[in-house]
Amino acid sequence: MFKAILLEQGADGKTIARLSDVEDAALPEADVRVAVQWSSLNYKDALAITGRSPIVRKWPMVPGIDFAGVIEHSDHPCWKVGDKVVLTGFGVGEGHWGGLAQRASIKGDWLVALPTGFDAKHAMAVGTAGFTAMLCLLALERHGLKPGDGEVLVTGASGGVGSVAVALLASLGYRVVASTGRLDETDYLKSLGAESVIDRATLSAPGKPLARERWAGVVDSVGSHTLANACAATRENGAVAACGLAQGMDFPATVAPFILRGVTLYGINSVTVAHGPREQAWARIVRDMPMAKLDAMTQVVRLDEVLDVAPRFLEGKVRGRLVVDTAAA
Repeated sequence: MFKAILLEQGADGKTIARLSDVEDAALPEADVRVAVQWSSLNYKDALAITGRSPIVRKWPMVPGIDFAGVIEHSDHPCWKVGDKVVLTGFGVGEGHWGGLAQRASIKGDWLVALPTGFDAKHAMAVGTAGFTAMLCLLALERHGLKPGDGEVLVTGASGGVGSVAVALLASLGYRVVASTGRLDETDYLKSLGAESVIDRATLSAPGKPLARERWAGVVDSVGSHTLANACAATRENGAVAACGLAQGMDFPATVAPFILRGVTLYGINSVTVAHGPREQAWARIVRDMPMAKLDAMTQVVRLDEVLDVAPRFLEGKVRGRLVVDTAAA
């Protein structure tokens, strides 16, 4: 038996979430079984747990889109018992049982080795959010963005993706402008390296097709009008990396920034990244992520606290990264 957050669909279609004792035999069939040591709570997990968005594609479901732990059993040629591994993406927590549990049965092809220099807790302090932030940074770098090119905007900066993006960009010498709906977090964002902090209200309302050129690059986790306005104010031949939809999945923009200024919009999909690029991204995280700043943005919750925390997450009352101690339940 092991403990897990279990989601079931009620007769009325509503999501029923509870902390449950689950038999090992209930685990889905896969070639690797992992003792999960740490997981994290992400925006998508909170949506699944509360039922506020149709995240779950198969019932019952264990949510948790990432985890880190130790292999207990393996029929996969690349992994053996005792290996330390990390999982992010691949629809885990949506269509395949995920990491908000003490045990996971998973495809070995989806795993990467725990990066040297990280323990399982710090790997989940990065988690899917930090991995996504690094993919955004890599896209901007491939575009040609360099420190010294000008201001780089990070939207949703108080959240998981935003916090890691601010810290990573600042550590590499970029001038980071953090956009947030919580100006009381200004000191926190500046401690991560933001040069300045702006109110998200300046970006979240309908705007003009083109605005004054300001941003050399953008990391956007918000979508909707915020993304449209970020593109409208991006400088000639600049780039925007879009990875989230906290404000909405609509994109009420025009083609003006793209055809009049040569702005490039990169879509960032962190779910199905191939193994090689996945390892490369983790290697850059280990190299470039300041550990003191990672610790400063991380809060630890117990597995048995997740159900209470999830609604607060969606209400914007949580900053940075929420790491889940799966042993504490």
